[in-house]
Amino acid sequence: MTDIEIANSKKMLPITKVAQKLGLKESDLEMYGKFSAKIDKPISNKFGKLVLVTSINPTKAGEGKTTVSIGLADAMNALGKKTCLALREPSLGPVFGIKGGATGGGYSQVLPMEEINLHFNGDFHAITSANNLLCAMIDNHIFQGNKLGINPDKVFFHRCLDMNDRALREVGLPNRKEKFTITAASEIMAIFCMTKDLEDLKIRLGKIIVGLNFEGRPVFARDLNAQESMAILLYKALKPNLVQTLEGNPAIIHGGPFANIAHGCNSVRATLTALSLADYVVTEAGFGADLGAEKFLDFKCREAGLKPNCVVIVATIKALKLHGGVEYADLLKENLEALKKGCENLKQHINAISKTFKLPFIITLNTFTTDTEKEISVLKKLFKENLIQNEVWAKGSKGGIELAKKVIELCDKKNSFKYAYDLNLPVEKKLNLIVKNVYGGKGVIFSNEAKNKLQEIKNMGFDGLPVIVAKTQYSLSSNEKLLGAPKNFYLEVKDFEIRNGAGFIVAVCGNILLMPGLPKKPAAEGMTIDANQKISGLF
Repeated sequence: MTDIEIANSKKMLPITKVAQKLGLKESDLEMYGKFSAKIDKPISNKFGKLVLVTSINPTKAGEGKTTVSIGLADAMNALGKKTCLALREPSLGPVFGIKGGATGGGYSQVLPMEEINLHFNGDFHAITSANNLLCAMIDNHIFQGNKLGINPDKVFFHRCLDMNDRALREVGLPNRKEKFTITAASEIMAIFCMTKDLEDLKIRLGKIIVGLNFEGRPVFARDLNAQESMAILLYKALKPNLVQTLEGNPAIIHGGPFANIAHGCNSVRATLTALSLADYVVTEAGFGADLGAEKFLDFKCREAGLKPNCVVIVATIKALKLHGGVEYADLLKENLEALKKGCENLKQHINAISKTFKLPFIITLNTFTTDTEKEISVLKKLFKENLIQNEVWAKGSKGGIELAKKVIELCDKKNSFKYAYDLNLPVEKKLNLIVKNVYGGKGVIFSNEAKNKLQEIKNMGFDGLPVIVAKTQYSLSSNEKLLGAPKNFYLEVKDFEIRNGAGFIVAVCGNILLMPGLPKKPAAEGMTIDANQKISGLF
């Protein structure tokens, strides 16, 4: 069966029954139908243990990080541990582009699949609307006389849309040029995900730097009196969404920034809510450990005061062979040498997690029927007790019991978690430390445009913020063609973006685009809905 067929074959529990597993009453919920609700309950100070799921650099062969996260949470619940899942919301761009859906796979999924993958309680629409309201207020202010003296050529805040649409990368307005970002990369999404409460939201919204005036000084959203109206559009969405896994266990899904062009983590409110309600929380960060995990650890954990208890690194034999130089068409052929070579990518992620961030880890191998005994044996010899196979895609919680036991064991150990860089360092040194200690590279190269933008940021006094790297997810470097574990490379930074409301600086690298495009054959072409409103093609 396809993922959507498996999802539709499962009878869901009423969301009130799922909520009871976390000690939530119906009065703690704001209902969105029978199977979804927003949690409306203050966050307590009693926190459970935090498990981060990450992976090697993704490939078109797939790694299954979300599937592992779901299966692991189900397995931990099966072992009698009160566990809550905390994931990001899917974006419509990838859903209708390449992915076709982002709610796990096989027998490790979250439900209701269609609602989560589509409009899911209106969160993305609220974020898009708040973003574009500010944009409208910026251009209206300029049109109505420009009392603040906003320089139209120095407007930093851009419109957004939750869809892959390359035609919007550059558009013309009557008095200036404009460009759209995808909603997942917008500063409002980042603010949404870092906000602790309504008052914090309004402060962060007001701190957004919309651009510079003609004297070169920053103009803030609060100067336009935009923060209150934007908060009105966002306040309902701030409440975390509660849904369920295929096995009826609680899952909180909230916020959805990409990790290649944003910070790649679900909302702070979702994570803190889950930690206050469960003994264990399983969460994921987008793409590989070089992107999602680094940002989760260096930015989200620092900002929210979180300390992970262990990290799960996901890999597949197919993906490792791709990193070892095998062509996609030849992945089903046994190739032990390429597999060993591809493992260098996995080793770099292990080094980052264990040596740079000082966290305990376990590798989990998503197995396929095409994996050979010799290939599996190679990995067992290389990584020994640090490797556990799982079969959560095929068997749900039953396929993740061994992994769950190991995760529980690691969570009981003390760790010496540290960040990859000190906030007081200059931006250049922060980036160099990330490149050398997380990516395994040599250093950073800045374009002239990046140097000029960084100088502007320094002049405004915002260079003490954390750095979010926007780069390709496919490589440890900024060149997507350099697979495996390249050495002696330089990260190429071509621009900087300031996200003062969210609390970080974005280093835009290589040819990364903040508005993706659709592939030659979008997943949207294979989707249908019949007269009974049954959707097919989401997978």
